[in-house]
Amino acid sequence: MTTLPTADEAHAWGMRLAPTLAAGDVIALCGNLGAGKTQITRGIVAGMESKADVTSPTFTLVHEYLDGRLPVFHFDFYRMESAAEVIGIGWDEFLNEPGVIIVEWADMFPDLLPPYTRWFYLEAQPDGSRTLDERAAP
Repeated sequence: MTTLPTADEAHAWGMRLAPTLAAGDVIALCGNLGAGKTQITRGIVAGMESKADVTSPTFTLVHEYLDGRLPVFHFDFYRMESAAEVIGIGWDEFLNEPGVIIVEWADMFPDLLPPYTRWFYLEAQPDGSRTLDERAAP
């Protein structure tokens, strides 16, 4: 388990992860509100050398960042009501894209993610830090 003392550390952790990622990788980010999912995504996108302003796609469902080393497709399943709704936005097509997929709230529809997905669980702590743990799918 890793402790990320600040939001800046969550961002920095994402930047360190980015160079290890390759086309076709899928990153699942799970955790309560404010746990740092979007901060880590910002770090990953920055680490991919993108200049994009990363925001949570809670209402748009997916953001595409195409100006970096690899395309990044950033999903947020928080407001999705069913697996059919996720599939309806083109989920299967994105899985075939030569980029990296990041999914916030991935644990809402774990069966939609491929078996090679890397699952990261974050938890905001009372002192403002976050814990991060990589483990198997829920």
